[in-house]
Amino acid sequence: MVGARRYRWLMDVTEQFTVLVHGPEAALPLDEAALLIAAHAVPDLDVAAGLARLDDLAAGVREPTLDGLRRHLFDDLGFRGALGHDYDRPRSSYLHEVIQRRIGIPITLSIVVLEVGRRLAVPLTGISMPGHFLVGDRVDPDLFLDAFAGGALLDRRGAEARFRATHGPAAPFDPAFLEPAGRRSIVARVLNNLERIATTTADRPLLTSILRLQASLPDAGIPARRRLAALLATTGQVVEAAQLLEAIADELDGPGADAALAVAKRLRAQLN
Repeated sequence: MVGARRYRWLMDVTEQFTVLVHGPEAALPLDEAALLIAAHAVPDLDVAAGLARLDDLAAGVREPTLDGLRRHLFDDLGFRGALGHDYDRPRSSYLHEVIQRRIGIPITLSIVVLEVGRRLAVPLTGISMPGHFLVGDRVDPDLFLDAFAGGALLDRRGAEARFRATHGPAAPFDPAFLEPAGRRSIVARVLNNLERIATTTADRPLLTSILRLQASLPDAGIPARRRLAALLATTGQVVEAAQLLEAIADELDGPGADAALAVAKRLRAQLN
């Protein structure tokens, strides 16, 4: 395992990310994946240093329990939710910034809780409730932690109240919203948040990097790769866009394949 981690540092960040997300899901390190996402925006980001800071956070927990973790992160260190315009800034989705500033959105704060808890063998899980990510207690499936609200503990009724506060009092609530989330789906949700921010702010470099990462996920569909190809074409990266479309055509039959190849051919013609 150590050798594998050392090998990853020799790759570029997209390759490192791809190796992580294509490995066994149960072993996917959320902390490293989230730091690699941030490394696309901060090329000189020291991922190892970010992991070490999480080690330090865990070392400061006096009692390796959920309550001990909560007290240290939220009472002692003051981790809290980003408010106002800060909520939709990329830095609130970058794990190294969240660790440094102790401010983030629900999912990045929850990743801090999950990864500090993992170091302490506190049995926790991510809960990908629409609109408001939570942390679940694996011992008590009716207990949830809201990292955005200063580590508040909620029962199922309280979690449903959080959902309705986001979506409105008449919004239908499905108990499945409180089921444990897979690690890849958590990584995908971080990327989806950043894609929304990049699209809203017309930040093409950020959007390009996020679409690259989304396209590298094991379950990335053809639409995700088409979006990346279209963006690459508009930014002059026509060879890569054509290669993506040709790869898509190999997976399709009939008119869909023909259409992808036709666009790839037009892109390559621009190089003549």
